[in-house]
Amino acid sequence: MPGTGATVFEEGIAIPPVKIYSEGVRNDAVFTIVRRNTRVPEMLSADLDSEIQACLMGARRMAGLFERFGKEQVEACFQAILDKCRDIYRNELLAKIADGEYAWEDYVEHDGITDPKLHKIALKMTKQGGKITLDFNGTDPQSTGPINWPADYADGAFLIKWIAPILRNLADTPERAAEIHVNEGVCDVFEVIFPPKGTLITPEWPAATNARSFVLLRCPGLLAGVVAQAVDGRMPADQETIRYTGFFGTDLDGKSFLSREVLGGGSGGRYYADGNDAIHIVPDSRNQPAEFTETRFPLLVEKLALRTDSGGAGLRRGGQGYEKHYRALVDCRTIVTADRLRLGCYGLNGGKAGQPFCVTIDAEGEARDLGGLVDGEAVLKGQVVRVVTTGGGGWGDPLQRELELVLRDVIEGRVSLASAEADYGVVFAMASTADQLRIDEAATRQRRADIEKARTAPPVMIDRGEGYEKMLRGEHRPRMR
Repeated sequence: MPGTGATVFEEGIAIPPVKIYSEGVRNDAVFTIVRRNTRVPEMLSADLDSEIQACLMGARRMAGLFERFGKEQVEACFQAILDKCRDIYRNELLAKIADGEYAWEDYVEHDGITDPKLHKIALKMTKQGGKITLDFNGTDPQSTGPINWPADYADGAFLIKWIAPILRNLADTPERAAEIHVNEGVCDVFEVIFPPKGTLITPEWPAATNARSFVLLRCPGLLAGVVAQAVDGRMPADQETIRYTGFFGTDLDGKSFLSREVLGGGSGGRYYADGNDAIHIVPDSRNQPAEFTETRFPLLVEKLALRTDSGGAGLRRGGQGYEKHYRALVDCRTIVTADRLRLGCYGLNGGKAGQPFCVTIDAEGEARDLGGLVDGEAVLKGQVVRVVTTGGGGWGDPLQRELELVLRDVIEGRVSLASAEADYGVVFAMASTADQLRIDEAATRQRRADIEKARTAPPVMIDRGEGYEKMLRGEHRPRMR
């Protein structure tokens, strides 16, 4: 969909809710309309067929449950599952948050049409006993571009289920957090107050919405930032782990091709562990293996690696993002739908923000930044498109990170020598008897003391990174590190 669309009418054909199957018979007219609106009809047809068959299988198995156990027994079991989720949240998780009001705001940085600016999403959380109220009043007006997300549908039920899992980080142990499953029962614990129509999360039709994932993905981190203030920072630092890149055109055989990929990024550091590298918040999305890409599309994957220094520095470092390079084997075009080109994932409790996202095309001379909402940018045969994704925010003061962990990070290429000294205060020297790195402990103690002395204030609870300050000063152009 176009990253520069201003209304739903520019986002493609609108098909209202109609049955594609009725009593087991496919509606071929509707199916033909869908097939005719794609460059890859065979691929789309196969996707639809597999999804339909999965639904039919699920329906058969659900019917089998009712036939085997009876309506009352099955519905009672379903309700018990919902009640269990509700009770865990009320009794285990919400009890960790002191009653009171807490507020924070986060931002989306561009909408594809207007000049880059801070599009605010505001949240005030009120915790009272076993109930949390989320008030989004103060959120900015809806955008001209397609970043709007109508989160107020279904009374906010999807919004609640989308952001509630972040509170599992309040469980007594990580193992316990992994045992907590979120379902509709959590909606009994939350109340949502939406602003009037006409905001980023309550847009009015026909506002464009195809890049709504920007706002949607801000919301878990927004809630985490609010809760962190109530629990002395015992929440994970921020992450942003979904963005779309792709290529389309005509291959060497004269056939249309479309390669579209969802690349993840690093997750935020936590009080008990570093962030994970190159994760995907959408379970069914993964980077395409190089072999898959090269055998199906006129592209050569020249590099796929973790992005050095992308994770925010911290006592517990942020996870690393991807670095992926594609060389075009034919003239084609590229598409990008991504945020966080300027605002890195925030660091928490003294940790630093992670590095932002960037896409460039290497041409003669300096690489050219593409930006985050790109529709059909030309890529010439032989040019290289370089994609680097976000690192997670760091957690805790990086000067307190154990020396052996910094050494390991440098050896593994996750942290550069320059970052080790500048961000962690760790000074390295070459061993005298072997070509191996070693830490100069005396120089490290001095370097850390110097950094500590130069600080004009204690580390902040939430670090938005240098990109935030640049946007406040009006410096909009995304930069790679």
